[in-house]
Amino acid sequence: MLKVSIIEDNNTIREGLAALINGTTGYSCVGSFGDCESFLAKLSSLDVDVVLMDIGLPGISGIDGIVRAKKIKPDLNILMLTIYEDSQSVFKALCAGACGYLVKKTPPSRLLEAIKDAFEGGAPMSSLIARQVINVFQQTQGKVQQEEDSGLSSREIEVLTSLSDGNNYQEIADRLFISVDTVRHHIRNIYRKLHVHSQSEAVAKAIRKGLI
Repeated sequence: MLKVSIIEDNNTIREGLAALINGTTGYSCVGSFGDCESFLAKLSSLDVDVVLMDIGLPGISGIDGIVRAKKIKPDLNILMLTIYEDSQSVFKALCAGACGYLVKKTPPSRLLEAIKDAFEGGAPMSSLIARQVINVFQQTQGKVQQEEDSGLSSREIEVLTSLSDGNNYQEIADRLFISVDTVRHHIRNIYRKLHVHSQSEAVAKAIRKGLI
């Protein structure tokens, strides 16, 4: 029997989810909560396999709830079920420790599959969410590759970024806690590696390459 708990502040949705889970062979709703506080208070004694967690909750948010729940039960499978589809919410939830992310319009049959998948070690996600994860990963990898191709160090990227913000050598030195001579050294290296001869050229080329 797959034991599921629900944290959802909308009574209709919460009751509907509980009815779906209890009405499906092999699934049982062992806890239904309107907020994280009441869930967390009972978690240590709750025998649960997968948690369905909303993000927009009264009091403690679902994302903070993940962090706190994981401190109580580090191996707990928490599956987000929310209306939020923006990248920021997705990545905050995943970084906090969620094992999957579904939107509330997910069909009941898919939701049941996702609960089972999460319990078995999978990372179920709505297709739109999965696409966002892939896009961000590709963008991140692309930027890392561009930095590697340019040969610039992370510190040189920081100097160049500060330069693009309109800071002079002294301001860059103060911001990065280095000496003005060190700033000059980094900028000479930047010019050499980017094959440019001025600050404006360096900044323009870095922007074109996506380095800053």
